[in-house]
Amino acid sequence: MTKLPGKGQKILYLDFDGVLHHTNVFWGAGKGFFLRAPERYVLFQHVALLEELLAPYPHIRIVLSTSWVRGPNGSYEVARARLTPALQERVLDRTHWDEDANPFAVIPRGLQVTRDVKQREPLKWLAIDDDEDGWGTSRPHLVLAHQYEGIAERNVLTELKQQLAKLAA
Repeated sequence: MTKLPGKGQKILYLDFDGVLHHTNVFWGAGKGFFLRAPERYVLFQHVALLEELLAPYPHIRIVLSTSWVRGPNGSYEVARARLTPALQERVLDRTHWDEDANPFAVIPRGLQVTRDVKQREPLKWLAIDDDEDGWGTSRPHLVLAHQYEGIAERNVLTELKQQLAKLAA
């Protein structure tokens, strides 16, 4: 098994939908990615907040665990480019899986991340996601985001701050 970038590092597994913006994201030909949500929600509305939360912890790296890396108009490069330059610098990779399968349709996100952790062997890790399926014994590593308010929801934000401090320690 090939070791992936991030071995021995502190890794944050990052989902986009329901974390950095409202969960109802769709893709349409000619439209690209778009939200079906009230007007107060916009794509990537919490990306600056995440950058601010990570600023005190320069050694934390990011692995993208989002469906934005796959799909009709998605790729690792497209997904990474949606982040701020400071966050882009932290991104090491995306979660890995059997390339012949569509993991976002058949494998729960928690299982995808857990499999990636076994391959990558980070020193410590944390995941932010709005999907709690498939985490099993890895559930303590998950900050469960609010599906509409993402990481900006008060309780999620409090937990995320605490967990980032633990990850960085």
